[in-house]
Amino acid sequence: MSKPLEGLLIVSLEQAVAAPYCASRLADAGARVIKVERPEGDFARGYDRVAKGQSAYFVWLNRGKESIALNFKDAGDKALLTALIARADIFIQNLAPGAAARAGFGSAELRARHPRLITIDISGYGEDGPYAKMKAYDLLVQAETGLAAVTGRPEGPGRVGVSVCDIGAGMYAYMAALEALIERGITGKGRGIAVSLFDALADWMNVPYLYQVYGGQAPARVGLNHPSIAPYGVYAAGDGGEVVISIQNEREWVRLCAEVFQRPDMASDPRFADNPVRVTNRPALDAEIAAALAPLTRAQLIERLRAADIAYGAVNSIADLAAHPQLRRIAVETAGGTVEVIAPPARGGETVTYGPVPALDQHGAAIRREFAT
Repeated sequence: MSKPLEGLLIVSLEQAVAAPYCASRLADAGARVIKVERPEGDFARGYDRVAKGQSAYFVWLNRGKESIALNFKDAGDKALLTALIARADIFIQNLAPGAAARAGFGSAELRARHPRLITIDISGYGEDGPYAKMKAYDLLVQAETGLAAVTGRPEGPGRVGVSVCDIGAGMYAYMAALEALIERGITGKGRGIAVSLFDALADWMNVPYLYQVYGGQAPARVGLNHPSIAPYGVYAAGDGGEVVISIQNEREWVRLCAEVFQRPDMASDPRFADNPVRVTNRPALDAEIAAALAPLTRAQLIERLRAADIAYGAVNSIADLAAHPQLRRIAVETAGGTVEVIAPPARGGETVTYGPVPALDQHGAAIRREFAT
Protein backbone atom coordinates (compact mmCIF):
# COMPACT_ATOMS: atom_id res chain seq x y z
CA MET A 1 0.00 0.00 0.00
CA SER A 2 1.38 3.39 -0.97
CA LYS A 3 1.65 6.16 1.61
CA PRO A 4 0.98 9.87 0.98
CA LEU A 5 4.53 11.13 1.53
CA GLU A 6 6.40 8.42 -0.34
CA GLY A 7 9.22 9.87 -2.42
CA LEU A 8 9.98 12.71 -0.01
CA LEU A 9 13.33 12.92 1.75
CA ILE A 10 13.51 14.32 5.28
CA VAL A 11 16.87 15.06 6.88
CA SER A 12 16.46 15.52 10.62
CA LEU A 13 19.31 16.73 12.79
CA GLU A 14 17.50 15.81 15.95
CA GLN A 15 17.61 14.79 19.56
CA ALA A 16 15.28 14.20 22.51
CA VAL A 17 11.52 14.46 21.79
CA ALA A 18 10.13 17.43 19.82
CA ALA A 19 11.96 17.07 16.48
CA PRO A 20 11.95 13.25 16.60
CA TYR A 21 8.17 13.38 17.14
CA CYS A 22 7.70 15.50 14.01
CA ALA A 23 10.06 13.36 11.93
CA SER A 24 8.52 10.10 13.12
CA ARG A 25 5.08 11.18 11.93
CA LEU A 26 6.53 12.11 8.55
CA ALA A 27 8.10 8.64 8.44
CA ASP A 28 4.77 7.03 9.35
CA ALA A 29 3.27 8.86 6.37
CA GLY A 30 5.81 7.30 4.01
CA ALA A 31 8.62 9.85 3.84
CA ARG A 32 12.20 8.64 3.92
CA VAL A 33 13.63 10.08 7.12
CA ILE A 34 17.38 10.15 7.68
CA LYS A 35 18.09 10.77 11.34
CA VAL A 36 21.39 12.54 11.85
CA GLU A 37 22.94 11.81 15.24
CA ARG A 38 26.10 12.79 17.03
CA PRO A 39 28.78 10.08 17.11
CA GLU A 40 27.64 9.23 20.66
CA GLY A 41 24.02 9.11 19.51
CA ASP A 42 20.80 10.93 20.34
CA PHE A 43 20.93 11.33 24.11
CA ALA A 44 17.35 10.06 24.31
CA ARG A 45 18.79 6.60 23.58
CA GLY A 46 20.10 6.65 27.14
CA TYR A 47 17.03 7.90 29.01
CA ASP A 48 16.13 4.40 30.23
CA ARG A 49 16.29 0.72 29.23
CA VAL A 50 12.69 -0.37 29.80
CA ALA A 51 11.73 -1.36 26.22
CA LYS A 52 13.72 -4.58 25.78
CA GLY A 53 16.92 -2.85 26.78
CA GLN A 54 16.19 0.37 24.93
CA SER A 55 14.80 3.76 25.82
CA ALA A 56 11.01 3.98 25.86
CA TYR A 57 11.23 7.49 24.42
CA PHE A 58 13.54 6.41 21.62
CA VAL A 59 11.46 3.40 20.60
CA TRP A 60 8.32 5.54 20.56
CA LEU A 61 9.74 8.36 18.43
CA ASN A 62 12.16 6.81 15.95
CA ARG A 63 10.44 4.01 14.10
CA GLY A 64 10.83 3.97 10.35
CA LYS A 65 13.97 6.14 10.26
CA GLU A 66 17.48 5.58 8.98
CA SER A 67 20.32 6.51 11.33
CA ILE A 68 23.67 8.02 10.47
CA ALA A 69 26.19 9.36 12.98
CA LEU A 70 28.06 12.48 11.87
CA ASN A 71 30.71 14.71 13.41
CA PHE A 72 30.34 18.25 12.06
CA LYS A 73 33.94 19.07 12.99
CA ASP A 74 35.02 16.54 10.41
CA ALA A 75 35.14 18.12 6.95
CA GLY A 76 33.99 14.94 5.24
CA ASP A 77 30.98 14.53 7.52
CA LYS A 78 30.06 18.18 7.10
CA ALA A 79 30.24 17.78 3.33
CA LEU A 80 28.05 14.68 3.54
CA LEU A 81 25.37 16.51 5.53
CA THR A 82 25.53 19.32 2.98
CA ALA A 83 24.92 16.76 0.22
CA LEU A 84 22.02 15.22 2.14
CA ILE A 85 20.32 18.57 2.61
CA ALA A 86 20.83 19.46 -1.07
CA ARG A 87 18.56 16.55 -2.00
CA ALA A 88 16.12 16.90 0.88
CA ASP A 89 12.56 18.15 0.79
CA ILE A 90 12.53 19.05 4.50
CA PHE A 91 15.36 19.76 6.90
CA ILE A 92 14.52 19.61 10.63
CA GLN A 93 16.77 20.56 13.51
CA ASN A 94 16.38 21.06 17.24
CA LEU A 95 19.95 21.54 18.41
CA ALA A 96 20.85 24.06 21.09
CA PRO A 97 20.07 27.68 20.12
CA GLY A 98 22.36 28.81 17.30
CA ALA A 99 24.26 25.52 17.06
CA ALA A 100 23.03 24.57 13.59
CA ALA A 101 23.80 28.03 12.20
CA ARG A 102 27.28 28.02 13.73
CA ALA A 103 27.93 24.68 12.05
CA GLY A 104 26.95 26.16 8.69
CA PHE A 105 23.39 24.86 8.54
CA GLY A 106 21.32 27.93 9.29
CA SER A 107 17.84 27.67 7.81
CA ALA A 108 17.84 30.99 5.91
CA GLU A 109 21.17 30.21 4.28
CA LEU A 110 20.01 26.72 3.31
CA ARG A 111 16.81 28.01 1.72
CA ALA A 112 18.77 30.62 -0.21
CA ARG A 113 20.80 27.78 -1.75
CA HIS A 114 17.83 25.44 -2.15
CA PRO A 115 14.62 27.42 -2.81
CA ARG A 116 12.37 24.32 -2.69
CA LEU A 117 13.67 23.28 0.71
CA ILE A 118 11.38 23.46 3.73
CA THR A 119 13.28 24.10 6.95
CA ILE A 120 11.96 23.48 10.45
CA ASP A 121 13.75 24.92 13.46
CA ILE A 122 12.45 23.69 16.81
CA SER A 123 13.66 25.55 19.86
CA GLY A 124 12.78 26.19 23.47
CA TYR A 125 11.75 29.85 23.30
CA GLY A 126 11.98 30.88 19.68
CA GLU A 127 14.52 32.54 17.44
CA ASP A 128 14.42 35.97 19.06
CA GLY A 129 13.39 37.71 22.27
CA PRO A 130 15.05 37.81 25.70
CA TYR A 131 14.72 34.05 26.24
CA ALA A 132 15.97 32.96 22.82
CA LYS A 133 19.27 31.60 24.14
CA MET A 134 17.80 29.93 27.20
CA LYS A 135 18.07 26.20 27.56
CA ALA A 136 14.62 24.68 27.62
CA TYR A 137 13.33 21.29 28.65
CA ASP A 138 9.77 20.12 29.02
CA LEU A 139 9.34 20.57 32.76
CA LEU A 140 11.01 24.00 32.66
CA VAL A 141 8.56 25.16 30.00
CA GLN A 142 5.59 23.69 31.88
CA ALA A 143 6.62 25.99 34.70
CA GLU A 144 7.36 29.06 32.53
CA THR A 145 4.07 28.94 30.64
CA GLY A 146 2.00 28.75 33.81
CA LEU A 147 0.81 25.23 33.04
CA ALA A 148 2.14 24.04 36.39
CA ALA A 149 0.24 26.85 38.11
CA VAL A 150 -3.11 25.47 36.95
CA THR A 151 -2.14 21.81 37.34
CA GLY A 152 -2.21 19.88 40.58
CA ARG A 153 -4.01 20.19 43.86
CA PRO A 154 -4.83 23.40 45.73
CA GLU A 155 -1.83 22.93 48.02
CA GLY A 156 0.72 23.22 45.23
CA PRO A 157 1.49 23.21 41.49
CA GLY A 158 2.04 19.99 39.60
CA ARG A 159 3.67 18.61 36.49
CA VAL A 160 1.63 17.10 33.68
CA GLY A 161 2.90 13.54 33.70
CA VAL A 162 3.97 13.37 30.06
CA SER A 163 6.17 15.67 27.95
CA VAL A 164 3.37 17.91 26.71
CA CYS A 165 5.63 20.82 25.69
CA ASP A 166 7.83 18.61 23.52
CA ILE A 167 4.87 16.73 22.09
CA GLY A 168 2.93 19.92 21.40
CA ALA A 169 5.89 21.48 19.59
CA GLY A 170 6.42 18.30 17.56
CA MET A 171 2.74 18.19 16.60
CA TYR A 172 2.72 21.82 15.51
CA ALA A 173 5.92 21.27 13.51
CA TYR A 174 4.36 18.28 11.76
CA MET A 175 1.20 20.25 10.98
CA ALA A 176 3.24 23.17 9.62
CA ALA A 177 5.36 20.79 7.53
CA LEU A 178 2.28 19.40 5.82
CA GLU A 179 0.98 22.92 5.18
CA ALA A 180 4.35 23.90 3.69
CA LEU A 181 4.34 20.86 1.41
CA ILE A 182 0.90 21.84 0.11
CA GLU A 183 2.09 25.41 -0.40
CA ARG A 184 5.20 24.23 -2.22
CA GLY A 185 3.04 22.14 -4.52
CA ILE A 186 1.28 25.37 -5.55
CA THR A 187 4.15 27.87 -5.59
CA GLY A 188 7.18 25.63 -6.13
CA LYS A 189 8.93 27.28 -3.18
CA GLY A 190 9.75 26.03 0.27
CA ARG A 191 9.58 28.12 3.41
CA GLY A 192 11.06 28.41 6.85
CA ILE A 193 9.15 27.18 9.88
CA ALA A 194 10.07 27.94 13.47
CA VAL A 195 8.29 26.29 16.38
CA SER A 196 9.15 26.64 20.05
CA LEU A 197 8.14 24.62 23.06
CA PHE A 198 7.07 27.83 24.80
CA ASP A 199 4.81 28.96 21.95
CA ALA A 200 3.25 25.52 21.63
CA LEU A 201 2.19 25.39 25.27
CA ALA A 202 1.36 29.09 25.45
CA ASP A 203 -1.27 28.46 22.76
CA TRP A 204 -2.76 25.69 24.89
CA MET A 205 -2.90 28.12 27.82
CA ASN A 206 -5.32 30.52 26.11
CA VAL A 207 -8.29 29.79 28.38
CA PRO A 208 -6.41 30.41 31.66
CA TYR A 209 -4.79 33.45 30.02
CA LEU A 210 -8.17 34.92 29.03
CA TYR A 211 -9.52 34.26 32.52
CA GLN A 212 -6.57 36.18 33.95
CA VAL A 213 -6.47 39.09 31.50
CA TYR A 214 -10.21 39.66 31.07
CA GLY A 215 -11.64 38.08 34.18
CA GLY A 216 -9.02 39.29 36.60
CA GLN A 217 -8.20 35.88 38.01
CA ALA A 218 -6.75 32.66 36.64
CA PRO A 219 -8.55 29.37 37.26
CA ALA A 220 -7.59 27.86 40.60
CA ARG A 221 -5.89 24.50 40.97
CA VAL A 222 -8.65 22.06 41.81
CA GLY A 223 -6.90 18.72 41.41
CA LEU A 224 -8.87 16.27 39.31
CA ASN A 225 -11.82 18.61 39.00
CA HIS A 226 -13.02 21.19 36.50
CA PRO A 227 -12.58 24.73 37.81
CA SER A 228 -15.81 26.13 36.35
CA ILE A 229 -18.23 23.19 35.97
CA ALA A 230 -19.78 21.09 38.75
CA PRO A 231 -20.13 18.24 39.14
CA TYR A 232 -17.22 17.59 36.81
CA GLY A 233 -14.47 15.85 38.71
CA VAL A 234 -13.37 12.82 40.65
CA TYR A 235 -15.67 11.07 43.10
CA ALA A 236 -15.02 7.96 45.16
CA ALA A 237 -17.40 5.07 45.49
CA GLY A 238 -17.82 3.31 48.80
CA ASP A 239 -15.05 0.80 48.01
CA GLY A 240 -12.57 3.60 47.33
CA GLY A 241 -12.63 3.23 43.54
CA GLU A 242 -12.61 6.60 41.80
CA VAL A 243 -14.57 7.84 38.79
CA VAL A 244 -14.62 11.22 37.08
CA ILE A 245 -18.21 12.31 36.47
CA SER A 246 -19.00 15.04 33.95
CA ILE A 247 -22.25 17.00 33.76
CA GLN A 248 -22.61 19.41 30.85
CA ASN A 249 -26.20 20.63 31.12
CA GLU A 250 -29.18 20.74 33.46
CA ARG A 251 -30.96 17.78 31.83
CA GLU A 252 -28.01 15.61 32.68
CA TRP A 253 -27.89 16.99 36.22
CA VAL A 254 -31.53 16.04 36.82
CA ARG A 255 -30.90 12.56 35.40
CA LEU A 256 -27.74 12.10 37.49
CA CYS A 257 -29.59 12.94 40.67
CA ALA A 258 -32.57 10.71 39.92
CA GLU A 259 -30.94 7.66 38.31
CA VAL A 260 -27.40 7.52 39.68
CA PHE A 261 -27.62 9.16 43.11
CA GLN A 262 -31.25 8.09 43.49
CA ARG A 263 -31.75 11.47 45.11
CA PRO A 264 -34.09 13.41 42.78
CA ASP A 265 -34.50 16.05 45.49
CA MET A 266 -30.89 17.17 44.94
CA ALA A 267 -31.80 18.54 41.50
CA SER A 268 -34.27 21.00 43.00
CA ASP A 269 -32.13 22.00 45.98
CA PRO A 270 -31.59 25.81 45.65
CA ARG A 271 -27.88 25.34 46.39
CA PHE A 272 -27.52 23.18 43.29
CA ALA A 273 -30.14 24.67 40.95
CA ASP A 274 -27.73 25.51 38.13
CA ASN A 275 -24.05 25.26 37.33
CA PRO A 276 -22.92 28.65 38.74
CA VAL A 277 -24.47 27.99 42.15
CA ARG A 278 -23.17 24.42 42.16
CA VAL A 279 -19.66 25.75 41.60
CA THR A 280 -20.16 28.31 44.38
CA ASN A 281 -21.45 25.60 46.71
CA ARG A 282 -19.03 22.90 45.58
CA PRO A 283 -18.08 21.74 49.15
CA ALA A 284 -21.72 21.13 50.04
CA LEU A 285 -22.36 19.52 46.66
CA ASP A 286 -19.40 17.20 47.05
CA ALA A 287 -20.56 16.20 50.52
CA GLU A 288 -24.01 15.26 49.22
CA ILE A 289 -22.53 13.30 46.34
CA ALA A 290 -20.13 11.46 48.65
CA ALA A 291 -23.05 10.39 50.83
CA ALA A 292 -25.03 9.20 47.81
CA LEU A 293 -22.11 7.14 46.49
CA ALA A 294 -21.04 5.62 49.79
CA PRO A 295 -23.24 2.50 49.41
CA LEU A 296 -21.87 1.72 45.92
CA THR A 297 -18.81 -0.05 44.62
CA ARG A 298 -17.03 1.51 41.66
CA ALA A 299 -18.44 -1.20 39.38
CA GLN A 300 -21.98 -0.44 40.55
CA LEU A 301 -21.45 3.29 40.09
CA ILE A 302 -20.18 2.77 36.55
CA GLU A 303 -23.15 0.54 35.79
CA ARG A 304 -25.58 3.26 36.91
CA LEU A 305 -23.70 5.98 34.99
CA ARG A 306 -23.84 3.93 31.79
CA ALA A 307 -27.52 3.16 32.23
CA ALA A 308 -28.26 6.86 32.76
CA ASP A 309 -26.05 7.89 29.81
CA ILE A 310 -23.93 10.15 32.03
CA ALA A 311 -20.39 10.86 30.85
CA TYR A 312 -17.73 9.36 33.08
CA GLY A 313 -14.15 8.15 33.05
CA ALA A 314 -12.65 5.62 35.42
CA VAL A 315 -9.52 6.89 37.18
CA ASN A 316 -7.23 4.21 35.81
CA SER A 317 -3.67 3.29 36.56
CA ILE A 318 -1.16 2.82 33.76
CA ALA A 319 -1.60 -0.92 34.30
CA ASP A 320 -5.31 -0.39 33.65
CA LEU A 321 -4.45 1.48 30.45
CA ALA A 322 -2.19 -1.36 29.32
CA ALA A 323 -5.13 -3.75 29.68
CA HIS A 324 -7.79 -1.33 28.39
CA PRO A 325 -10.21 -2.94 25.89
CA GLN A 326 -10.23 0.22 23.73
CA LEU A 327 -6.42 0.48 23.44
CA ARG A 328 -4.93 -0.15 20.00
CA ARG A 329 -1.31 -1.21 19.57
CA ILE A 330 1.22 -1.61 16.79
CA ALA A 331 4.28 -3.85 16.66
CA VAL A 332 7.63 -2.16 16.06
CA GLU A 333 10.87 -3.99 15.40
CA THR A 334 13.92 -2.92 17.38
CA ALA A 335 17.44 -4.21 17.92
CA GLY A 336 16.21 -5.82 21.13
CA GLY A 337 13.19 -7.49 19.55
CA THR A 338 9.58 -6.65 18.80
CA VAL A 339 8.05 -3.96 21.01
CA GLU A 340 4.34 -3.20 21.09
CA VAL A 341 3.63 0.52 21.32
CA ILE A 342 0.36 2.42 21.42
CA ALA A 343 -0.94 3.05 17.91
CA PRO A 344 -1.09 6.53 16.37
CA PRO A 345 -4.56 8.06 16.78
CA ALA A 346 -5.43 8.84 13.15
CA ARG A 347 -6.93 5.91 11.24
CA GLY A 348 -7.45 5.80 7.51
CA GLY A 349 -9.30 2.54 7.04
CA GLU A 350 -6.33 0.58 5.67
CA THR A 351 -3.63 -1.40 7.41
CA VAL A 352 -0.48 0.71 7.85
CA THR A 353 2.97 -0.76 8.32
CA TYR A 354 5.66 0.89 10.40
CA GLY A 355 9.40 0.70 9.94
CA PRO A 356 11.87 -0.55 12.55
CA VAL A 357 13.70 1.54 15.13
CA PRO A 358 17.31 2.01 13.95
CA ALA A 359 20.44 1.23 15.88
CA LEU A 360 22.96 4.07 16.06
CA ASP A 361 24.57 4.60 12.64
CA GLN A 362 22.84 1.48 11.34
CA HIS A 363 22.51 3.03 7.86
CA GLY A 364 25.64 5.14 7.97
CA ALA A 365 27.72 3.16 5.50
CA ALA A 366 24.89 2.87 2.96
CA ILE A 367 24.02 6.56 3.21
CA ARG A 368 27.67 7.55 2.80
CA ARG A 369 27.87 5.51 -0.40
CA GLU A 370 24.59 6.89 -1.74
CA PHE A 371 25.37 10.54 -1.03
CA ALA A 372 29.12 10.51 -1.54
CA THR A 373 30.39 13.82 -2.91
